[in-house]
Parts: sequence; structure tokens; C-alpha cells
Amino acid sequence: MDQQAHGGKVLPFDVTHRLVLSIALPMTLGFITTPLLGIVGTAVVGQLGKPDALAGLAIGAMLFDLIFASFNFLRASTTGLTAQAFGRRDRHEQQAIFWRALLSALACGILIVLLSPILLWLGIKLMGPEGGVAEATRTYFSIRMLAGPMALANYAILGFVLGRGQGRIGLLLQTVINGVNIILALVLGLWLGWGVAGVAWGTLIGETAGTLTGLAIVLRSFSGEPRPARVELLSPAKLTQLFALNRDILIRTFVLLGAFTLMTRIGNGFGAVTLAANAVVMNFLLLSAYYLDGLANAAEQITGRSIGANYRPAFERGLKLTGLWSFGLAFVAAVFFFAAGPALIRLLTTSEEVRVAAGAYLPWAAIAGLTGALAFLMDGVFIGATWSSAMRNRMLLSFAGYLVALAVLVPTLGNHGLWMAMNAFLLFRGLFLIIGLKKRVDQTFRSAQ
Repeated sequence: MDQQAHGGKVLPFDVTHRLVLSIALPMTLGFITTPLLGIVGTAVVGQLGKPDALAGLAIGAMLFDLIFASFNFLRASTTGLTAQAFGRRDRHEQQAIFWRALLSALACGILIVLLSPILLWLGIKLMGPEGGVAEATRTYFSIRMLAGPMALANYAILGFVLGRGQGRIGLLLQTVINGVNIILALVLGLWLGWGVAGVAWGTLIGETAGTLTGLAIVLRSFSGEPRPARVELLSPAKLTQLFALNRDILIRTFVLLGAFTLMTRIGNGFGAVTLAANAVVMNFLLLSAYYLDGLANAAEQITGRSIGANYRPAFERGLKLTGLWSFGLAFVAAVFFFAAGPALIRLLTTSEEVRVAAGAYLPWAAIAGLTGALAFLMDGVFIGATWSSAMRNRMLLSFAGYLVALAVLVPTLGNHGLWMAMNAFLLFRGLFLIIGLKKRVDQTFRSAQ
């Protein structure tokens, strides 16, 4: 923890339910708009009555999401570092963090655009689409990849505003990106008949609109403040810190993606009906994750701010309140999915076989919010505190436990064992992160005692 900005002084601030919800609620609403994009894109292309185009869209979108999910570290590291500078009330360093993050994002985005032909070739080889499906995949992916620099810049911008606790601005940016995207997908893809290309162009323009809006807001907040010098932006110590954070969070993200990929691969071995049923009820786990992510964002900001402010009571109060809301909402979600799950399953699929199978596995997905609540919360705490190496190591340990659970449960319990292993993985993540938390907090705030 860098305390030089305020000489090790304590800079108190209040943590209230209102503060927690002012960050969590807007971001939850923003995150929930994301799945709507996929629904609209699917509906637009589906109206054209061309199965090849719809399949190509699905493959192209999945490849894009797989690549860009790997760069979520740009958002997470920016939030943690900004929150700590915000807690120190060091506005100059906040601005320097923003420019480092933005330049890193743009560099990564440009590199992805240059590599997009190779990435497309690998994606086609991996997924194996042919004929019209392959052509639709190429069309969508090639256009959407042009949005790479803007998409990653939006990660950096969102991370910065969240680090400052500006949840409403985060919601505004998500609304601009997704709103423009949805409107243009309908206009270009359906009304003008551009199909898959129209959906892709809508995404590119939406990301660009979000970047321009975000830059306008952030740069305006810097008005009248001196810009950091190049030597500050390129400080070896600061760049090393940023690189280490990004590296650790990237490894954690890859492991997390690997866990879900492994679940899909094993589920495929149980046949098409079981695989489809898993896909249906997985939506319930993902919905729980969307709003728990909002509370994790609140934990990131409050944790980082309290460490920057050298004020332990805010850390402890923030952990208590975000934990209370996380487990409370996870319990409400579990009750809701148990009660409404059968109706939602009927809405999501017309296959009676899949409905019956999904109903059998519904309980495991319904409780996933509860088993994962601590993991989401602790992720937020560790990101805000920039304890990235510890988070990485505990994720690897959790994944090892997940592999053991799969080896033990799947051969004897089949797909039920697969879902039990996933819930165990979520529990492992939370428990391994909270073990030893007090000792780590004692070390971090020792100078305040």
C-alpha cells in the first residue's frame, strides 16, 4: 500500500447502505442489459429465416466474447488502483492511472485487430463451421473485431469511473453502448436487411459511441488539472505494478473460463438432451452472477478506497454491508428460481425431453448464487485491495479442488455430480479467499494502528 500521498494519515469516510447500493444497483442494471444484446441479435438474424446466418452469428459472437473476456483485467486492475488513489485523495495519480490504463487498452486493441485474421482462422478451425455458416462467421467476426480498441478502451473507462464510485456514470456508459447497439442492430440488420453484417456494425458503432461518451465525461473531470508528465506515465515502478496486476487477473480469468469450458465438455458426453438442459439452467447461474457482480464492484471500490485512505473501519464496514446484501440477494434469487424455475424452463425451450431434464438439474443452478456469493464478494475485495497474486493462487487451488470433485462425483453421479462439482468450485473459491483474510488485513492496515 502506497501511503506517501497522505503521509500515512488516516482519511476517514462513512460506508453506508446507500453508498453500497449507489455503486451496486446501477452496475447491476447495466450488466443485465448485456444478455439483451445477444437476444436482439439472435432475433434480428432469426427473422431472416436463414439458419446458416444464425449459426454463424452464434459462433462469431462466442469467439469474440471468448477473446475479449480474457481482457477483463483492464477493467479490474483500473478499478482497484483508482479506488486506492481516490481513497488517498490523490487526484493527480488518479489521472495518471487512467492514462496508463487507456494507453494499455488501445495498444492491446490495435494488436488484436492486426491479429484478427489469424484469430479468425484459429476460431474456424476450432469450431469447424462450413459453407454458409463459416461465411456468416467470417462476416460477423471480421467487422466486430474492428471494435477491439474501443471495446478495450471502454473496459479502462468503466474501471476508472467505478474506482471513483461513480456507478451512475457506469450505468450511463453501459446504456449508451448497449442501447446504440440494439437500435442499430434492428435498423441495419432488419430494416435495411444487412443481416449478420448489420448486427456487427451496430456493435462496432455502439462501442465507439460508448468510448466517445466516456472520454468526454472523464476528460471533463480533469479540466483545470495538470496532465501527468510522460515520465510519470512511463514510471517503471507503476508499469510493473500494473503489469503484475493484469497478469495475475488474466491467469485467474483463464482458469475460470477453463472451469466452465470443462463443464460444457463433460456435459457433452452425456448426450444432446443433457447438454441442452445444462445450457438452459446455466442461465439461472449467470443471472445470479450478473447482480452479484454489481455488489462485487461495490466491494472493489470500498475496499480500495479504504486501503488508500488507511481507514480500517471503512474496510470492515464495507465487507459487512456488501456481504449482507450479497447473501441476502443470493437467498432471494434461490427462492425465486426454485419457485419460478419450471415456468422459465418452459419459456426457454419447447422440447419436452429438455424440459424434464432441466427440471431435474434446476436445484443445482438455483443454489449456485448462494454457493458463489462469497466467491464473488471476495473477488471484489481482493481486486480492490490489489492482492492479485493471492487471488490468482487461490483460484488455482480452487480449480485443483474442482478437478478432484469432478473425478470423484461425475463417474458415480453423472450430470448431477457435474453440477455438484461446479457448486463445490464456487464454494472453494470463496472459502480459500476468506481463509487468512484477517491476517492480510492486519498487515495492510498495520500503519494505522
